Amino acid sequence: MKIASQILIGYALVLILFGIVTFVNRGLSERVNDNTEWLTRSENVIRLSAQVHRGILDMENAMRGYLLTGKETFLQPYYSGEKDVPNLINELSSLVKEDSFQRIKLDTINAFYNKWHNEFASSLIVAKQNVLESDEAEAEFRKLMINELRSEAGKNITDDIRNKFKQFNAHEYDLRQKRREILAKSVERTNNISILLIAVSLFLGLSGALYITNNISNRIKEMVMAAERIAQGYFKVEVKDTKMDEMTSLSQSLNRMAITLDETFTDLERKNSDLNQFAYVVSHDLKAPLRGIDNVMSWIYEDVGDKLDPQAKHYLEMISGRTKRMENLINGILDFSRIGRNKKPVEKVAVKEMLEEIIDSLAVPKDFSIEIKPGMPTLITERVYLEQVFSNLISNAIKYHDEPNGHIEIGVNATDNFYNFYVKDDGPGIEKEYHDRIFVIFQTLQERDAFESTGVGLAIVKKIIDDKGGKIMVESEPGQGATFSFTWPKFGEQ
Repeated sequence: MKIASQILIGYALVLILFGIVTFVNRGLSERVNDNTEWLTRSENVIRLSAQVHRGILDMENAMRGYLLTGKETFLQPYYSGEKDVPNLINELSSLVKEDSFQRIKLDTINAFYNKWHNEFASSLIVAKQNVLESDEAEAEFRKLMINELRSEAGKNITDDIRNKFKQFNAHEYDLRQKRREILAKSVERTNNISILLIAVSLFLGLSGALYITNNISNRIKEMVMAAERIAQGYFKVEVKDTKMDEMTSLSQSLNRMAITLDETFTDLERKNSDLNQFAYVVSHDLKAPLRGIDNVMSWIYEDVGDKLDPQAKHYLEMISGRTKRMENLINGILDFSRIGRNKKPVEKVAVKEMLEEIIDSLAVPKDFSIEIKPGMPTLITERVYLEQVFSNLISNAIKYHDEPNGHIEIGVNATDNFYNFYVKDDGPGIEKEYHDRIFVIFQTLQERDAFESTGVGLAIVKKIIDDKGGKIMVESEPGQGATFSFTWPKFGEQ
């Protein structure tokens, strides 16, 4: 099975489990919301129940105060209760309409209230009002009060109302407690299910991730080891993978690349061998006739030189010079072709000492000064190539100087990974349009007869520096001298 399919199945399982967790939690949320709404309704029931009960008690106290004092001001709460209590009972009735027990209790309370209000409280208040209006009604009022007190009708009714309210409220609190217990169990059950599903999801997710990671990482590690061997030049490697997934395709591609590299490098080694053989043939077969021509010119000059006129001597010198130039050109071409193919030994190089040796080996005019700036490093590199670069740049600065006396400055600046060397002179300078051309093989800015130049030196310098991963640049204006700067890798700095 492909890795993408394995990952997709694993994610699908995890998503399904999390979907179940979400569904369960949503059900719990709905139950919590329902319970919250029910508790809000229950609080309203308790609040309205208390208001109804307090309203009846206020009416009862107002009636007693009026009966004792005869002052109408005591009846204000009574009249307010006559208007408010029925409305509160109706509102309370709408809240408990789905609870038959509460509805029956509330109907009973309402009946007791109406009985107390119509048959007891109202008759006593009317009788009291008649007494205050005429003395004849006082006897009738006293008789009514005595009968009511002896029968305790009013007290019994209010006691019944109080008991019914206690039962009503007790039932409501009992329902609330049961609701809380049911909700607590539901929350606990949902939490347990959620924890279980999350644990299973995490287990499956981690197990799948570990399986896929180990499956991939081990195979990647094998491919990395094979790639490292290829990078070290061992191309006969093979990664065995039979799982038939994306990693298998990558392994097969790596195997094909190793085979291709092996074939390519084998062919390249054969071609390099042929090229070295060709260089040997060129060096031997072309340089030998040139040396023969030069020897013949020398013999002629020695034997009959004193008998030749000046023009004939000039021709002989010209032939000899052209022969040497051709030999130098062949040597330059051979050097240029070998750069990057023939590795030179790596050694510890003190650049300052190397520069002093180069200067001593060059024919520096007596009026020329060459300054080596302090800070020259010591590094591990191929000395032959670095020496060849400096030798070409310094000899060019001397050769193409337009004055008998001149000054050359050699310095260095360091960056993180490279040294930036420079060779600066105060010669005639170079036009900007020729800054790129001078690094092209066989290109010169002077007539070949005016200067012994093959046009290969700077091309060799550029190829060496390019092969080392560095860059070479020239900064120059006519009459302002020239500064050749190049970067050289630090490798092992000492």
